[in-house]
Amino acid sequence: MPDQPNAGSTYDRIYAVVRRIPRGRVSTYGRVAELAGLGRAARQVGYAMAALPDHTAVPWHRVINAQGRISLRRGAGGGDLEQRFRLEAEGVEFDAGGHVSLERFGWTSGRQRRGGKARKDSEIEKGE
Repeated sequence: MPDQPNAGSTYDRIYAVVRRIPRGRVSTYGRVAELAGLGRAARQVGYAMAALPDHTAVPWHRVINAQGRISLRRGAGGGDLEQRFRLEAEGVEFDAGGHVSLERFGWTSGRQRRGGKARKDSEIEKGE
């Protein structure tokens, strides 16, 4: 994890966005970064999620990657299964390939507009 002097305030902004994701919905690392005012810093969101203590009230499990998949956490044996179980308990469905439909389950609150249309999470992740 990078050593950053303002990591606390940055992480607090990330956690505030993640707390807004409702049950049964997901958001992507890139979308959370954008809503937290961090531009394209999706990786920073990943660091913040990894820094959360066990038994946190922050719903970290609602953050997935832009492909609609769970990102494996380094050194967290079974963390991907825990994330999937938590999401399924909230009604989020996975297809046979382990993907979540961002169209169906993606959180749209605060979605930025470009040229009069909402940007998809995959566009945000790519920086389009």
